Amino acid sequence: MSESTAPVSGAPASAPLPSEDAPESQSPASYRAAGTTGKKKKKHADIAVRLSNVTKRFGDNTAVNSVSLRIRGGSVYGLIGPNGAGKTTTFSMLAGYLRPTEGSLEVLGFSPTNVPALRGRLGVLPQDAMLPASDKVGEFLVHMGRLQNLSAEEAEKEARETLAEVEGKDWWDQKCGTLSHGMAKRVGIAQAFLGDPEVVLLDEPTAGLDPRIAYEVRQIIKGRKGRATLIVSSHNLQELEEICDGAAILDRGRLVASGSISELTGSAEEIHIKIAPGPLPLQKVIDLPVVKHAEFVEETRDLVIYFERKQTDAETVIGQALWVLLQDRVMISGVTKGRGLEKRVIDLTDNG
Repeated sequence: MSESTAPVSGAPASAPLPSEDAPESQSPASYRAAGTTGKKKKKHADIAVRLSNVTKRFGDNTAVNSVSLRIRGGSVYGLIGPNGAGKTTTFSMLAGYLRPTEGSLEVLGFSPTNVPALRGRLGVLPQDAMLPASDKVGEFLVHMGRLQNLSAEEAEKEARETLAEVEGKDWWDQKCGTLSHGMAKRVGIAQAFLGDPEVVLLDEPTAGLDPRIAYEVRQIIKGRKGRATLIVSSHNLQELEEICDGAAILDRGRLVASGSISELTGSAEEIHIKIAPGPLPLQKVIDLPVVKHAEFVEETRDLVIYFERKQTDAETVIGQALWVLLQDRVMISGVTKGRGLEKRVIDLTDNG
């Protein structure tokens, strides 16, 4: 079974997939309703999402294998991995679309399948969510708000506010079927934001978007930072490195690394300096008190400097290293902190 799952055409963007794993006695519309009846400021849970030894099998195929995670409330957290890593399956279990074969998941202390407890507290944007083509944008969002037990007046207010947040207030009377891909994606995000939920799950929120629209969507997500716990599944590693506080890297169903972005990329432990051809005073850099070790990669002209994050910080190391290099008239073409998320993921998941 492929990891990727797509909603049924014409279903609301937050409706679950028909599945034998789906909770009983819940219609698709009512099952994934997410919103609140008010705008009260919510205190973030210390741990918003908890996975404990979660395994999901489809017949003989193990899509997720004994994954344990703790995601802090109020953070932006990434799910990372190549195709078939288990990201979308994990996302689907967090959304309540699938049940784990073994282990347990909690969102705000409840199983994702506990709809009454999470109604109004969990918002979801599935990958490639399909909007009802014949509905007007405003009608669709108001309908989703009404499914969340909002009054007609509250539902319209919420719909207009979230649509404005995604810069789509002029689309109110436009039919969903006439929207461009980028516009439809933003309407899907608006429905996930309805009611100011405490946890929002976003699966590939910028997939298929041109660079300008993808940038705008990232700004929208950043705008929610601190208001909710956001969990983002994406193949765009530069994007996740930009917007996330932490991430989990999955490979072939297993968790291979997790932590803050700085921990994953090594930005709190190493710096990379691109050096132009010419002499390099490597020993002078090594002799700096803040440097633990340094090496030069001739093929890439990359000076890699390692340091103890408990004793100093990257900025101090960069400053002292650059001073030494510039004193010797070394030409520098670039400085970065850490290996970058992309390199880290490649190192961890490149198993042939």
